[in-house]
Amino acid sequence: AVLDNLSGGRMELGVGMGYAAHEFAAFGIPRAQRVSRTEEAVQVLRQAWSPEPVRFQGKRYAFEDVSVFPKPVQPGGIPLWMAAQSAAGAERAAAFGVNLLPQGTRSTTLDPWRAGLRARGRNPSEFRVGMIRSWLVSDDSERDWAVIKPSEVHRMARYDQWALEAGDDVTGFRDPDRIPQRWIIGNAAHCVAEISAFVAAYGITDLVSWASPPGLRPARMNASLEKFARQVMPKLKQLHPASA
Repeated sequence: AVLDNLSGGRMELGVGMGYAAHEFAAFGIPRAQRVSRTEEAVQVLRQAWSPEPVRFQGKRYAFEDVSVFPKPVQPGGIPLWMAAQSAAGAERAAAFGVNLLPQGTRSTTLDPWRAGLRARGRNPSEFRVGMIRSWLVSDDSERDWAVIKPSEVHRMARYDQWALEAGDDVTGFRDPDRIPQRWIIGNAAHCVAEISAFVAAYGITDLVSWASPPGLRPARMNASLEKFARQVMPKLKQLHPASA
């Protein structure tokens, strides 16, 4: 849900191919194998969660009669999420029939994913769309953002560095058509309006926020978190009852 889809104790799993060169180097795995490893891993996981033993022969993984216990209590296994930054990634998520974490523009992520689901006879409204987006609930935005901004600048610089080291184009992060992940900053009424409009515009069902930026003492965010819980969250639940 927009605010708390895990309150019932459900386990869910996010799947991403990764991109940072140092992460692949740490495991001695070529980055070029990330697509095949991701696709095969999803197939193996779903077999592991089925009643039958895992029997799989692929380019990267091979198993024969491997029984995995305990089995998930959720019917059909643990719900899967897949991140996508391109039409190819969105099509992959649709082919596997998983929930989407779009990291690009609507035309290269959300639209191809929904079209891919429909082409396979599936209803996109039965799936979920998640996004990470931060907010600062403050009655003095200029004062409070000045405290947070250095940490956020540092975080984004590291993402740029990792992308460049991997040979990726970082200009996409600044594409004006990209589904926005910039901070929402303002008083409670402003945050309610902005979050509500964002959810409606993109069909967001699951919205996640950074509780505290890296390097910043968590206590510096306490006031914002309290305002969000007391003044913003109740309003969002009223506006989006089906997602709350």
